[in-house]
Amino acid sequence: MPEAPPVSRFVSLRNAFISGALLLAPLLVTILAFEKIIDLIGGTFRPVFFFYLPEALRDRPSLTVVWDILATLIVMVLVTILGYVSRYVFGKFFLSVFERLLLRIPGVSGIYTTVKQIVGTFGSQSRMFNQAVLVEFPRKGVWAVGFVTNRGQGELQARIPEEVWSVFVPTSPNPTSGFLVLMPRREIVELEMTAGEAMKLIISGGAIAPPWPAVRPSELAL
Repeated sequence: MPEAPPVSRFVSLRNAFISGALLLAPLLVTILAFEKIIDLIGGTFRPVFFFYLPEALRDRPSLTVVWDILATLIVMVLVTILGYVSRYVFGKFFLSVFERLLLRIPGVSGIYTTVKQIVGTFGSQSRMFNQAVLVEFPRKGVWAVGFVTNRGQGELQARIPEEVWSVFVPTSPNPTSGFLVLMPRREIVELEMTAGEAMKLIISGGAIAPPWPAVRPSELAL
């Protein structure tokens, strides 16, 4: 094969150098940034955190970087703790102040209270309403969507000759009120829709219904 021209070799070496520089540039910038941060924060707070150390040990040039790194880590931990405290203490304080202001506004207070009750009662953290069912309510031939809250326990079950489940039938479109009915197990139709889908159905007055047949997550992956 003929030898490559000198110009082509130069171009190849130049391109290789540029590619290597581009790969190393982010790493070098990151190292320089960390060095500046450690020098700024560690150098500032090193005398504060390590004042109790002997001067010969604290000011030894070979250990300066170590003390700066430790001081920087301590500052980061303190800032993180401050963030948690501000989130759970000051955050709750300002939220309570904002909530009190909302409750004083006519019209807005009613909407806010209703939404808060819905979220608190049927939020994702609530496990009380975890199964949607169909029951004939308030009479035979009329069906309502409800949620199983208990399964045949206590005195109520002991005084009824057959197995009954406690079912909460919420009203629409405000599901914070409703009816507690003790339904025979044989008359309850368990639904495949999730509790969240059933709640959307109730709040929308039946306008938002989940698809049927239900689409399984395994089917979506195919």
